[in-house]
Amino acid sequence: MDFVFTLHSHLPYVLNHGRWPHGSDWICEAAVDTYLPLLEAFRRLDAEAVPARVTIGFTPVLANQLANPLFARELESFLAQRLAACAAAPASLAATGESHLLPLVEYWRARLLRLRRLFEEVEGDLVGGFRELEAAGRLEIIGSAATHGFLPLLARDESIRLQLAVGMAEHRRLFGRAPAGCWLPECAYRPRGPWAPWPTAPRSGVRRGIEEHLADAGFRFFFVDAHLAAAGRALGLSGDPAALDPEAHRPGGGSPAEPVRRSPYLAYRVAHGRGAGDVTAYVRDPRASMQVWSRFEGYPGDAAYLEFHKMRWPGGLKLWRVSGPAVDLGAKEPYDPATALDRARGHAHHFAGLLGEIAGSQAPRRDGVIVAPFDTELFGHWWFEGPDFLRETYRALHGRSDVRPTTGSEHLARQPARTAIRMPAGSWGANGDFSMWLSDLTAWTWERLWPLEERFWDAAARALASEQARPVLEQAARELLLAQSSDWQFIISTGAAADYGERRFREHCADTEELVAALEDGSPDALERGRGRAAALAERDVLFPDILPAVAAALGGSRSLVLG
Repeated sequence: MDFVFTLHSHLPYVLNHGRWPHGSDWICEAAVDTYLPLLEAFRRLDAEAVPARVTIGFTPVLANQLANPLFARELESFLAQRLAACAAAPASLAATGESHLLPLVEYWRARLLRLRRLFEEVEGDLVGGFRELEAAGRLEIIGSAATHGFLPLLARDESIRLQLAVGMAEHRRLFGRAPAGCWLPECAYRPRGPWAPWPTAPRSGVRRGIEEHLADAGFRFFFVDAHLAAAGRALGLSGDPAALDPEAHRPGGGSPAEPVRRSPYLAYRVAHGRGAGDVTAYVRDPRASMQVWSRFEGYPGDAAYLEFHKMRWPGGLKLWRVSGPAVDLGAKEPYDPATALDRARGHAHHFAGLLGEIAGSQAPRRDGVIVAPFDTELFGHWWFEGPDFLRETYRALHGRSDVRPTTGSEHLARQPARTAIRMPAGSWGANGDFSMWLSDLTAWTWERLWPLEERFWDAAARALASEQARPVLEQAARELLLAQSSDWQFIISTGAAADYGERRFREHCADTEELVAALEDGSPDALERGRGRAAALAERDVLFPDILPAVAAALGGSRSLVLG
């Protein structure tokens, strides 16, 4: 039976927006904790001739940052700070009577030096490192919407088309080929039908389904949570059952937990019968996903693993282990890397066995597939031993006849989806609906964004035809895409750094509004001021260098001629 292990990599745009705690340190921490260790694991498996047929996605906004020379400089500074913390730790630990932790400081120093050497080996180009593995046929890299915009809640179809068109174009530019798969931001899907997500939303008739937009953009497959295919319950955030509120309001669709009616071990054809060909939906397997994802029932909560929440300041070194499910941070015990690695190896063999059990229960089905999708940052950042677990899982699967690791495209090439399906609206967020992104707490963000979409697209057609207006339109499109990032509503809803999410959202909306106002005015003086403001913003938000063709395509194919 095929096994599609899928990783979704995403961070909002943070370069040139400060350092700590939510600026460039955010992406540097993800690179040191997750992206470099995973690249190291994949390269090691490649050297061992162990197939690691991972399907991994990078959102265009993340890939743009990783390819930016500024990121390489920021990461070098970040690593230097961490190594300086290692150098200062012995004296500090001696002063506090904690010299028994010194071996762990040396462990961190050696690890940081090793990862810095790897970064130098790929010449500071993480995107290139993963692109090289795909070119060698070791893994598949899939795409996503430009800035991880929550597609079902965008008011204009042009906005959805722009998110996907920029996503496709940037993937080609950075990875050298068009992606077959698309990671829908937040796994958020909406079928064709009336659109009324909130009482204050603009009036709209029947809207096209998300799968129609995917097909038009050239994508062939995407991923959904099990409850959308009625193949299981929504898992909630991190597999946390407490996050599922059966009484929660479900704006924009979604459905309560339903009994299993369809198998999660099939890829389904999402038929729309309108123009472009159908696309395929892969379904997250609740059983395999919960085992890895859940902090309550899965592997990451093991007592031997590194404790995420306790660290030593200054420097942020993590020196303690989980120790137990209810152990207070002050009572955490020292971390033992060797024991944790051994535990990760054991969990990997257990997981391989679980996959074998699932495959056995589905025999003799030939078109079956087990799909286990996760946020990439789970592996290494939230669960430090995650990259070791992933590496050991592929070692454990190597040579097995019952479970065959494969990529999303490879499975469809062998077993094209034949069973058609219609799905309700929903996501992989809490409650399985849209409430993490649209609720009484966040409705104000959409009430500002929806009119801004209307103004932008109303001004865009005329601006495309004006050489003087195009630089303003170009940056306005970037700022609109950044304002549409689903991260801002998510941060506000979780309450973690809500002020940061609000500030970034308001900032990008205000910048878009200023530029759109210049386009609406259209006078030479207004456009001159707009070009000056656009140039200043382009130095801060350095991404999507060739965005105007995507704006033209989003408006309609014929308008691309004006750029000729």
